[in-house]
Amino acid sequence: MDALSRKVGELLKKRGEQVATAESCTGGMISAALTDIAGSSDWFGYGFVTYSNQAKQDLLGVRVETLNEVGAVSEHTVREMADGALRRSGAHWALAVSGIAGPGGGSPDKPVGTVWFALAGTSGVSEVFVRRFDGDRAAVRRQTVEVALARLIDLLAAPLLV
Repeated sequence: MDALSRKVGELLKKRGEQVATAESCTGGMISAALTDIAGSSDWFGYGFVTYSNQAKQDLLGVRVETLNEVGAVSEHTVREMADGALRRSGAHWALAVSGIAGPGGGSPDKPVGTVWFALAGTSGVSEVFVRRFDGDRAAVRRQTVEVALARLIDLLAAPLLV
């Protein structure tokens, strides 16, 4: 993860931008991976750990209706998390994750290992996707961090729009 975090930092610094995170199932692991890099204060300022539904509402502005209708592990919730992190942090990019790391908590519709990702940028970039990971709780969380950072790298490596 160190190489991914380092690459995120290099790209953000080159662009003169910052990223914020909104994390549920990873409990701050993405923020920790980013702040393991010396100098990360140049490109990382906010990490929201919103493990509970109440925290998602209070800190990120996720609507109670969204949580009641589709739950915390959903496309709509993770999109609202990313939008809230972007709005409240003043960063150029926001990365949000919400999932079921296990071993319990899964359902037929949302089995253990289901993780929703959202990325939002002030330039209008908005992306939401889902992955299903195998393994124990630690493996699901580790894979979530890796996929999140890798996808952010892909977006940051795209040519700057002038």
